[in-house]
Amino acid sequence: MEKKRDSLVDRLIAGDRTAAVELVDIYYGQIYIYMRRLGHDRPVSEELTQESFLQAWQHIGQLRDGKALNSWLYRIADNVSRRYWRKNKAKNAVSIEGFDVPDKGEANCSKIEHLEQLGRLRGAIAKLPLKFRHTIILHYMQHLSIAEASEAAGIREGTFKSRLNKALKILRKDVISEKGKQ
Repeated sequence: MEKKRDSLVDRLIAGDRTAAVELVDIYYGQIYIYMRRLGHDRPVSEELTQESFLQAWQHIGQLRDGKALNSWLYRIADNVSRRYWRKNKAKNAVSIEGFDVPDKGEANCSKIEHLEQLGRLRGAIAKLPLKFRHTIILHYMQHLSIAEASEAAGIREGTFKSRLNKALKILRKDVISEKGKQ
């Protein structure tokens, strides 16, 4: 797998357009879902995902380590998203949609309770300050390791862990207090 990734990076740096197509094929879904989880609606997520790959292609020469390809792409996507939010401050983020939600066909009590908990959690994540929301999304929803996620966020691992810990504390407090209200 590492050899394949390193080969892809080498081909990208050499300007191989088929490697660019392969890069998009491999990572498009991940980056699109990341954009959706950051609160962008579908059309904006598609546009920002495409912009992320365009930026990656234009700056591929800056990628020095093939092992960092994944986190490098997330960092570009994160920067593209931040630029969008700065330019469009007046627009509100859409709520985090139902990713990985179980089928709603069977309406048993445990499934309904699970969906309610998931909804409370999504709402609490959407309310988090951006730097905390990014840590939760990168690590738990995009399944990046702490090292990959901290690199994608452009911060040190210790800082990332601290933000993640603070975000989890806020989420626990919000979800528990929201549950108590119901």
